[in-house]
Amino acid sequence: MATQCSSFEVQGACGRARAGLLSLPHGEVQTPAFMPVGTRATVRGLDNADIRATGASLVLANTYHLWVRPGHRLIEKLGGLHRFMAWDGPILTDSGGYQVFSLRDRLKITEEGVRFRSVEDGQYRLLTPEVSIEIQEALGVDVAMAFDECLELPADRDKTLKSTERTTRWLRRCVEARTKPESTALFGIVQGGLEADLRVAHAQEIAEMDLDGYAIGGLSVGESREHLLAMAEVSADALPNEKIRYLMGVGHPHDIVDSVLLGVDLFDCVLPTRAGRHGQAYTSVGRKNLKNAKYSEDGGPLDPGCGCGTCTTYTQAYLRHLVKCDEMLGKRLLSFHNVYFYQALLRDLRSAITDGDEAAIAGIRAMAVVASARV
Repeated sequence: MATQCSSFEVQGACGRARAGLLSLPHGEVQTPAFMPVGTRATVRGLDNADIRATGASLVLANTYHLWVRPGHRLIEKLGGLHRFMAWDGPILTDSGGYQVFSLRDRLKITEEGVRFRSVEDGQYRLLTPEVSIEIQEALGVDVAMAFDECLELPADRDKTLKSTERTTRWLRRCVEARTKPESTALFGIVQGGLEADLRVAHAQEIAEMDLDGYAIGGLSVGESREHLLAMAEVSADALPNEKIRYLMGVGHPHDIVDSVLLGVDLFDCVLPTRAGRHGQAYTSVGRKNLKNAKYSEDGGPLDPGCGCGTCTTYTQAYLRHLVKCDEMLGKRLLSFHNVYFYQALLRDLRSAITDGDEAAIAGIRAMAVVASARV
């Protein structure tokens, strides 16, 4: 299947790490890139001007949640998701496959699809590969993810194999269900649990389908960091070099940087905004908890090396005051800083990759390790 509405170009490399350009109907994305998560068509606590100010160009929304509320047909009637949320940049939607994991106590999986009982209204809904594609095309997003089965770990080999084979069958149904390949790209998802050979075989099998891009799924669901990186590595190695590689749901700064060094291009995670809402900030000197009393009289910035509006305007003492008072402004300022920090991290990493500067890459990796650790 030829690419019709998206393209990816590797513009530089240093070892396995790549600097690239992803071109989509609503704009270009320089990679490696991090997508802020806007599950319900909003990145929690941030408006679109905030998102742009962080340096983000691509955001993620969720098929399942928008299907349940307010409904894809309503969004389509109102002009599509871009107009609905007033975001003119590219949008990628998760297919609903992650909810197979996160809502596993409220669903039943069959070959046809997944029958959910909605947490919002108690209604039963059947999400199939065909319905997932219908929803995403109605939303008018730039990238639709194929509907897959995100397996709960640990899982034995037989269960993993059956789940992976079902994901392949569902992917083929997603391809057949497409009606708008000229406006919405389709990414397939590599599964295989913690079985390296199954991941390699699955990546090779779906690569033959010549999709617009490929994601590495079924990770960051409770496995060890060692397993995460090992499975990301074997999956990335088995995917085509000329297509974008997206590691879903990851994560902490050092996980992202290490995955870039393994050849991954695209990331998303709720951590930056979730941490911000809980008074935590990723900084170049460690992950800070602003609830701690040691910041109560600190007149310095959150991160002296950061150029975001939070760090250049407010003191740590003031931010702690907002956090302790449970003020909305505190949640917004810390969320903004965290997303900005992630964007700056990958922007610097992209520059170092483009320059082939191994020393700079090593320095960025060391800083990411520090940023991920609590202080």
